[in-house]
Amino acid sequence: MTKGQVTVIDEKTRELLINAIDDNLVEAQDFVTESLNTLTDNMRLEMTMSIAVEEIYVNVSHYAYDYKGGDLVIRTQILDEPRALKVVFEDSGPFFDPLKKPDPDVTLKVEDRQIGGLGIFMVKKSMDECYYERSGDKNVFTLVKYVPE
Repeated sequence: MTKGQVTVIDEKTRELLINAIDDNLVEAQDFVTESLNTLTDNMRLEMTMSIAVEEIYVNVSHYAYDYKGGDLVIRTQILDEPRALKVVFEDSGPFFDPLKKPDPDVTLKVEDRQIGGLGIFMVKKSMDECYYERSGDKNVFTLVKYVPE
């Protein structure tokens, strides 16, 4: 397993360049957790962020790169007002805005629901902000989680 490359941009911003394969998921989660831990030691918040990172990471690995791997940049930034952790995922996969998919109907029985979409739905519900943009040939997906004092 190859280690990703971490770059410190400034005192509040770091980047991880990683090959988006399933074997590297834990490294990506640990990278984000390290940034979150500079703000709080809230275990519940850590778990929430870890699940969101897993969902976005796996979507990139499986759908943007079709399980074959490819460059993924994960950038963390500590925000002051409001106090928050911002996490940006940037990949070179085909255009895909997961926020455009309609939310699944969670009132239906599991066997009556359509497959897919539940992970992004959970991310949208657990993060304070989520947004997508296409920048040149890159998909850029951003999560923001407010961190109480």
